Amino acid sequence: MRAVVQRAVWATVEVEGEVVGEIPGGGLAVFVGIAADDTENDCRYLADKIAGLRIFEDKQGKMNLSLQEAKGAVLCISQFTLYGDCRKGRRPSFKQAAAPEKAAYFYDLFCKFLSDKGLPVARGKFQAKMQVKIENDGPVTILLDSRKLF
Repeated sequence: MRAVVQRAVWATVEVEGEVVGEIPGGGLAVFVGIAADDTENDCRYLADKIAGLRIFEDKQGKMNLSLQEAKGAVLCISQFTLYGDCRKGRRPSFKQAAAPEKAAYFYDLFCKFLSDKGLPVARGKFQAKMQVKIENDGPVTILLDSRKLF
């Protein structure tokens, strides 16, 4: 699994002009991609990593607090394009991305693991064309990969 994690003042996601998920009070906008060979362990690893990332400022202005400690929320967006391979040619290949049925299952499981940690989790709509609006805070953007490739 891969994730792009952005610290946000607020974030919303719309489908066909309707807001389907939002974190008005701030937290993390998380774009998550599922690989064809991902397992439940990949979901758990990323959920644990994201919940515990110390990327929120403490009273001294240092990035020292986790999402849980900062009492933030998560806006989770499924994004298969995180597995777009652009090394050959000009059109991305998505061979590494999971099939929709598997991806939907692991997306739901990932969101459940975050919720189980006591985090409020808002979501996009799986396989929908979405418009995501984010006011970045910092900006702070972190790339994560459950295989620790980066």
